[in-house]
Amino acid sequence: MMLYPTSPEAAKRFLAFVNASPTPFHAVHNASARLEAAGFSKIREKDDWEKNLAPGGRYYFTRNQSSLLAFTLPRSWRQGAGLSIVATHVDSPNLRVRPISKKSKAGYLQVGVETYGGGIWHSWLDRDLSLAGRVVVTQRDGSFNSKLVKIDRPLLRIPTLAIHLDRNVNDSLKFNKETEFVPILGLIASQLNGGADSSEDGKESNVPKPNANPSSIQENHHPALLAALAQELSIAPEEIHDFELALYDTQPSVLGGIENEFIFSPRLDNLLSSFCAVEALSGHASLPAFSTLEGNVNCIALFNHEEIGSVSNSGAQSSLIPSLLSRLSPTPSLLSQSVARSFLISADMGHAVHPNYTSKHEDNHKPVMNGGIVIKTNAQQRYSSDAIGSFIVKKLVERKGGKVQEFEVRNDIACGSTVGPMLSKIGIRVVDVGNAMLSMHSIRETAGTQDVQHAIDLFSSFFEGFAGLDETLTAD
Repeated sequence: MMLYPTSPEAAKRFLAFVNASPTPFHAVHNASARLEAAGFSKIREKDDWEKNLAPGGRYYFTRNQSSLLAFTLPRSWRQGAGLSIVATHVDSPNLRVRPISKKSKAGYLQVGVETYGGGIWHSWLDRDLSLAGRVVVTQRDGSFNSKLVKIDRPLLRIPTLAIHLDRNVNDSLKFNKETEFVPILGLIASQLNGGADSSEDGKESNVPKPNANPSSIQENHHPALLAALAQELSIAPEEIHDFELALYDTQPSVLGGIENEFIFSPRLDNLLSSFCAVEALSGHASLPAFSTLEGNVNCIALFNHEEIGSVSNSGAQSSLIPSLLSRLSPTPSLLSQSVARSFLISADMGHAVHPNYTSKHEDNHKPVMNGGIVIKTNAQQRYSSDAIGSFIVKKLVERKGGKVQEFEVRNDIACGSTVGPMLSKIGIRVVDVGNAMLSMHSIRETAGTQDVQHAIDLFSSFFEGFAGLDETLTAD
């Protein structure tokens, strides 16, 4: 046995992607760069596509910097053609900096945060946290721009209470997310916060003053926080007009396990599926024979806000997919034909059987990491898989020599959901799949290194062969 085993190349590439993508904004930016390297051209929703689209073309567009759709048009593309879509999401549970974040208590500078999604929040305690997101700044010409920022050093921490002060902590770890889950930024000093101090009773004393300039946020946040952002962006603090910032764990993603069979990482749910979708479409579009390929329009959709219901202009319940369908097939008749010919793989992570909690899985549905693609089924339609979709996935996986696993929840455990059911309302056939993982929604999750390539293989097989397979299938 090798002391340091080699690992699949796809898993190594994923590490670079997830480490560079602490927020949906960064994930979309990095996905865009990968697509452009594969020859994709950026188009904009506000433009007239009829002047830009051509058979054999490769295109992508983004919305609000936080969602992305990319597609390729076959050589013989005509309006009314079907779409082969892989849909994922790029958001994960995290902590968001509040619009007015300035807090102080007991001599500490604190940053007010709001929980996003359903995280395992205790896993955020005692971690080396920093900030990433987008910042609205003034340009030299007086215009405004939204710039991405990622501070690569630990700035924040949510410390636990010492066991000596809470002897029952190991019996039941409970905390108030509003009052006992506030990160510390530093120690109070006059040069850091303009002389504000904490009151004798320990309550917050530096309540922000109303801004004289409504577009200024200088009074809403600690000067030290704004200075750190400004330094990272090489601008002055007063040039910052607003931001959307999330906390993230500065510990990089790594390979682990005795044979490097694991990925230890934040945001596996669902950047792993998103990465695999981008890799598969980019690889397919880079084939020497791409310009001669027939079949469907191949498409990937990377959505935002899945963890909070997908109800936003960049989420799966937005107009993104319907708009793409209607722009490619602009009459009601052509649109109906396109929907009937289309198929969507909803790719989101699944639950591997946990060795310490095997009873949480149904006896015959216990997926394992590195065991292949997981088909997720639920009789209540929390997942959209049915016999037709499962058959298609199995045939596509079979063509690449892979394996599939089945997952259903126990009858006494509530089932999660994905973007699949909401997208199936369009009328497109949908199947829900994913890779098996442990610790979903923890700040550090675990997945299998081999499964990265398994997902890429499925999506590649889908783009290469679904249209032909669909012609052999009758299920009206």
